[in-house]
Amino acid sequence: MNDQYKSGFVTLIGRPNVGKSTLMNCLIGQKIAITSNKPQTTRNRIQTVYTSKEGQIVFVDTPGIHKSKNRLGDYMVNVAERTLKEVDVILWLVEPANFIGAGEKHIIEQLSKVNIPVILVINKIDTVKKEELLGFIDTYRKEMDFAEIVPVSALKKDNTQELIKCIMKYLPYGPAFYDEDTITDQPQRQIVAEMIREKALRSLDEEIPHGIAVTIEKMKWRRNIVDIEATIICEKESHKGIIIGKQGSMLKKIGMNARKDIENMLDNRVNLQLWVKVKKDWRDSDFLLKNFGYNRKEYE
Repeated sequence: MNDQYKSGFVTLIGRPNVGKSTLMNCLIGQKIAITSNKPQTTRNRIQTVYTSKEGQIVFVDTPGIHKSKNRLGDYMVNVAERTLKEVDVILWLVEPANFIGAGEKHIIEQLSKVNIPVILVINKIDTVKKEELLGFIDTYRKEMDFAEIVPVSALKKDNTQELIKCIMKYLPYGPAFYDEDTITDQPQRQIVAEMIREKALRSLDEEIPHGIAVTIEKMKWRRNIVDIEATIICEKESHKGIIIGKQGSMLKKIGMNARKDIENMLDNRVNLQLWVKVKKDWRDSDFLLKNFGYNRKEYE
């Protein structure tokens, strides 16, 4: 490795649903973090790795910073805010706007407490006219001294390579943290659970997705097939009926869509079986949160 090689950690922060996971997947060229149009899709800290001849960027995707309503929400906000102190560069994702609301003001307040380069990323530029961009940039520039301001479209992959170049400028010199073939440090079981949760998020009514979790009960390789048994956890009996659907139609749809993504990731045929269980108010139970992979004590 040459002495001009750079490596470091970069976190993506922002309010829910600004496109953090979509951007991270786009930058590393592979789907690892789940995405949906529902806020608070990302619940855990997820690390992915971009490696090139110039350097290695370890991206840390975090839950959206929002006003918490339960213990799961507390956990998610703590994960996001603690990560700000553990990285070399912060990417703050915002949508194109001339108005800065209370959610953004709260993030500016958090960013003012850390002495780390902040790159403002204005995402979703494919949804506005080019001539409007300067106005959006000016609105945010007045609020804070950013290291860089980069407009991108994660969905259309516009200007994302320019963003990579900007990030590299602010990383320290040093060897790679991971070998060049590594894309993520996430365990396969966790990625599989998240892929199932994504398909549920995309298929279900508005009030249900926040109340679901997915656990993998079994993941076993046979010669040319992977057997996976998973449980979707929900909070109410009425929700269980909706997740299963008439004659199992909704559960079948979730399973069929999830299986395609899982097969692509594992590069193997998959036999996926899904069940649904009710765990009342699990989002406010420390015991159940830990059981489902959200360990609050790590982030308090």
